[in-house]
Amino acid sequence: MQHKDVEESLLSWYKIASHASWEDFNQVREQFGTCKILGNDRIIFKIKGNKYRLIVKVAFDNQLIWIRSIGTHAEYDLINAKEI
Repeated sequence: MQHKDVEESLLSWYKIASHASWEDFNQVREQFGTCKILGNDRIIFKIKGNKYRLIVKVAFDNQLIWIRSIGTHAEYDLINAKEI
């Protein structure tokens, strides 16, 4: 992954997510309409025009987000996003 290529997009996502107080997946989708809800508390965010994928696990009751994976679309295809 080329860090400079994706850094600005990830920082933009982080600024929004770190100030959010989402109560459920619907509220996440309101802010990030292109995100995909996988189940097992996982959400995939398309970063930089879907060139990269960010997978997070969310605990809405505790307002916690764990970054599980950041990688290219090709790298995403090699993992099990529901288990990572």
